[in-house]
Amino acid sequence: MRLSLVGLSHRVAPVELRERVSVPPARAAELARELGDAVCLSTCYRTELYLANEEVDRAVSTLEELAREPLSSVVYRLHDEAAAVHLFRVAAGLDSLVPGEGEILGQVRAAYDAAHPGPLLDRVFRQALQIGKRVRTETPIAESPASVPAAAAALAQQVFGDLRGRRVLLVGAGRMGEAAAANLSTRGATIAYVANRSGATRLADRFGATSIRLDAIAGALGDVDVVLASTSAPGAVVHASDVPAHHRKPLFFVDIAVPRDVEPAVQELDGCYLYDVDDLEAVVAQTMSGRREAAARAEELVAEEAERFREWHASLDVVPAIASLRARAEEIRSAELAKLAGLTDRERRTVESVTAQVVNKLLHLPTVRMKEAAAATDGAAYADVVRHLFGLDED
Repeated sequence: MRLSLVGLSHRVAPVELRERVSVPPARAAELARELGDAVCLSTCYRTELYLANEEVDRAVSTLEELAREPLSSVVYRLHDEAAAVHLFRVAAGLDSLVPGEGEILGQVRAAYDAAHPGPLLDRVFRQALQIGKRVRTETPIAESPASVPAAAAALAQQVFGDLRGRRVLLVGAGRMGEAAAANLSTRGATIAYVANRSGATRLADRFGATSIRLDAIAGALGDVDVVLASTSAPGAVVHASDVPAHHRKPLFFVDIAVPRDVEPAVQELDGCYLYDVDDLEAVVAQTMSGRREAAARAEELVAEEAERFREWHASLDVVPAIASLRARAEEIRSAELAKLAGLTDRERRTVESVTAQVVNKLLHLPTVRMKEAAAATDGAAYADVVRHLFGLDED
């Protein structure tokens, strides 16, 4: 059974490319089903296809169809233990733009829940979820700022120096938007407007803001200093033509959505400054100095989990031989018992129990040694010897 991974992320591809291959959860689940035994993980920072015994080239073609261009220069392909280690690091938040960010573990779980994985993917994703929880409970890597919204708020504070009195338009009322609003509010900013497709009254009420619909954004842009966009819309919802000629300067846009919410042309307007998710790297770099020790401990936990996966995956080479050996032994035992005549029911139960124990004890050590050999990478050779000695491949 072979585990494979095909994908691209913020480490190899710019946001302009990532937004084209990003797909909503429902479409991610469809892609997984179309590919067979697969799981599709698609977030702001990555789109990855995890496969069990499926064609890697077909998965690459799927990503290229989404991107509408060849991806040979950026797509990565990993197999078996390397693929498992990558998933474990993703779930632990070690491969995120903001190390330790809390959103990714929920996204990994959602991708797993939406798919119908076979035993290999089921095993590796369960381990990934387990290591993600361990890293968050056993290390301080998830301490603030450990999320994209927190980093966005920190970037806004760097631009203005002091956020007190600064008015914010929040575009999007999901979890990312709510987290961003909380971070900005904590730093002294005023959440003035919350824009959403249906009108985000709950979130607006929480921060004492005015709730508006997306089509009313243009009317609010002249009254704010910061626009933080985080919707799940398939395209831009804030356009350069929406920005009034007489607006506050500077007018700071932070677009943490993928696909992007703010039209790139906004950057060209006088007094407007646009930052997307890739621009948060500088903020993240400043927070990393205090996280290195926690990240090192998290890497140790990932390595431990990777070793468990390697041993389990290696044991798959010998499992068929072990099963065949036990089946052959049981076949012989049953055939010999059938020759015994004249036994009472009690006597037959006693003989069956004793012979079953003899078989189990005889096969216990060979079974253990074969699994140990598998963990040491020569399990396949042991399995071949056992099949040959006991004639397990013969009719």
